[in-house]
Amino acid sequence: MLDATANTIVLRDEDSVAIALTPIAAGATVAANDDRVQALSDIPNGHKIARRDIAAGDPVLKFGQVIGVATVPIRRGEHVHVQNVGMSVLTLDYGVGRDYRPTLPVADPVSFQGYVRADGRVGTRNYIGLIASVNCSATVCRMIAAAFTSERLKAYPNVDGVVAIVHGSGCGMGLGIGLDILRRTITGYADHVNFAGIGVIGLGCEVNQVSSLIERIAPRGAGLVRSLTIQDEGGTQAAVDAGIAAVETMLPIANAASRDTVSASRLTLGLQCGGSDGYSGISGNPVLGVAVDMLVANGGTAILSETPEIYGAEHLLTARAATPEVAEKLLERVRWWEDYTAANKGDMNNNPSPGNKAGGITTILEKSLGAVAKGGSTGLMEVYHYAEAVDRPGLVFMDTPGYDPVSATGQVAGGANMICFTTGRGSAYGCKPTPSLKIATTSSLFRRMGPDMDFNAGVVVDGTSTVQEAGADLFALLIKSASGAKTRSETLGIGDNEFVPWQIGAVM
Repeated sequence: MLDATANTIVLRDEDSVAIALTPIAAGATVAANDDRVQALSDIPNGHKIARRDIAAGDPVLKFGQVIGVATVPIRRGEHVHVQNVGMSVLTLDYGVGRDYRPTLPVADPVSFQGYVRADGRVGTRNYIGLIASVNCSATVCRMIAAAFTSERLKAYPNVDGVVAIVHGSGCGMGLGIGLDILRRTITGYADHVNFAGIGVIGLGCEVNQVSSLIERIAPRGAGLVRSLTIQDEGGTQAAVDAGIAAVETMLPIANAASRDTVSASRLTLGLQCGGSDGYSGISGNPVLGVAVDMLVANGGTAILSETPEIYGAEHLLTARAATPEVAEKLLERVRWWEDYTAANKGDMNNNPSPGNKAGGITTILEKSLGAVAKGGSTGLMEVYHYAEAVDRPGLVFMDTPGYDPVSATGQVAGGANMICFTTGRGSAYGCKPTPSLKIATTSSLFRRMGPDMDFNAGVVVDGTSTVQEAGADLFALLIKSASGAKTRSETLGIGDNEFVPWQIGAVM
């Protein structure tokens, strides 16, 4: 447990920096473990102070790992950040499988209340989805969904809502990776266990034809898969009227579903972090990692993602890989990203956003080392491409961009029926049809954005709870939310605009 009266925290004895737990004024002397360090400048909350002199070109250590190199000599007590730290050349020891340990099942398995579907899968919510094949049909999808107000749905208490899944693509693209990813993502949503029924709606002349999508969708019960095109229906209003009629026939069927007691092994949890700060790797992400370990021990699945945000920390995952093949799949995706960013005249260290840096994160290495903590300590069992169906229990990895809506969209398409989203700067995010729990890294953020935050991991920083205790509390909240308790974003009505498939390839 952290000392709530301390000015700083040192994560590992070998670290060359300490993290400020409160703003430190220039000239103040603070404790950094057994050291007494005088601040040579103001150190913002969550930022780093040098514990010792660091020569230019020497590595800067945090988490016991290299987060960059000193670009100029750094004196003991200086603020350590972008003005004096840059990226280092990566020479990582991948240690494939070195730290892999099989997860032992728990003696007393946990259960939750879920919707058991005809194919045996289990949902955490019970929506009807209207999925656009192309941006040209987005408005029709939204108009149909808007017709089903809360007042209109009162007669169907077991239906969580009618949601439009729309996007900005579907045409102006040739055959290839872009269209493949879009179709895979739409199919994943159409097949999602949290949708009782779905309608696929197109314009009629788009590249991404409705007929080709319907062929990919798994069978559902009678009347629970419908499709139409605006051109065939005779225009916008006719398509809206037909869509409303189709949903009306689905509602009684969807409402017949009810929750049953099922094993927590039926949960698939997408792991996200956004608006990260200097505390993300200290409180929010490690706390989520404990909850992940508990879920995996119960037979469940957790999807770690955001490949650009594990860059420089991939060796921590390869060391936990169940097989050499799993490790190589991960490294192949990292190499792909290096080539991809270079081809677009970027580099992997472009990733930390201005908000990340304002919160104390200096390089992508530092961000990644904190982000990997979301994955807990269990073995890495498989690696998936974007929006691929996840079919392996345990901790798995899905290749996605670091942009949270795109990443979470891939996870949901892969089957995530819950999302846990850690944030240090404050992120307002929902994700229909999958409930999203937002985890604040500090108590100040939890107070400031209370209506958006579901869980306060800042208790770890405050010294009132350990990481293990907070992780167990988060796991309990995860089970409660999976059983139907509304998340903050659901209460606020957020989640209708967060379907953002990864757009890659030429727009023609």
